[in-house]
Amino acid sequence: MASKSKGQSRELCYGINAVESALQQCPEQILNAWVVKGREEDKRILKLLQGLDGLGVRVQFAQRHFLDEKTEGGVHQGIVLELRVRPPKNERDLEDLLAAADFARDKALFLILDGVTDPHNLGACMRSAWAAGAAGVIVPKDKSAPLNPAARKAASGAADALPLFAVTNLARVLDLLADEDFTIVGLAGESDKSLYQCDLKGPCALVMGSEESGMRRLTREKCTALARIPMAAGVESLNVSVAAGISLFEVVRQRLDGSL
Repeated sequence: MASKSKGQSRELCYGINAVESALQQCPEQILNAWVVKGREEDKRILKLLQGLDGLGVRVQFAQRHFLDEKTEGGVHQGIVLELRVRPPKNERDLEDLLAAADFARDKALFLILDGVTDPHNLGACMRSAWAAGAAGVIVPKDKSAPLNPAARKAASGAADALPLFAVTNLARVLDLLADEDFTIVGLAGESDKSLYQCDLKGPCALVMGSEESGMRRLTREKCTALARIPMAAGVESLNVSVAAGISLFEVVRQRLDGSL
């Protein structure tokens, strides 16, 4: 998990899974490390300490209350890193990604979150997108959850491995994807079309709106199709991260067996 440290150029990363991911995905960003005294005997912590030692990172041992205060009560599991901040990618990076020679155009997949403001949901969505082989997650710069400690913990490594594109104009990005022949499917509970009736085998983008109000009007209008996840009578909606996971792995299923 991560949080802001002093200044705007550093952040904290804590929790065993998050620290392990930082060691694997962005070792060059690690500046400092703290471990609770006595936890170095834990096999999982010992493995992380060995990795930090190999990078030449200085480890400081401290009392638990020091790390509790440093992480503002976060579940740090006895280990905290300080990292250089890597800001989300921007709209220009998205265009570069689409133009990259090694981009798997026929299997491209993006998850777009329009108005998801809960950091836990952002992190969980990023984790599912990573697992499904998505090329990235796209969010608007405004009215979107920050990639903060809660988001990073929920992402469980995905925050360091999967590009997060924070864009100024989401409608323009949807136009860009449409021009690149992406199928853009917006999830909407009131749609008459089932997600399972959509052809998701080619390049596609899945759009999830906020749980409170769904997608914004312009976002909805830019979608190629609107679809719903079939649910039992009386169930109005799913948590957005659950809906994202179901939708992403419907893409995976169709591409594995080639059927709707």
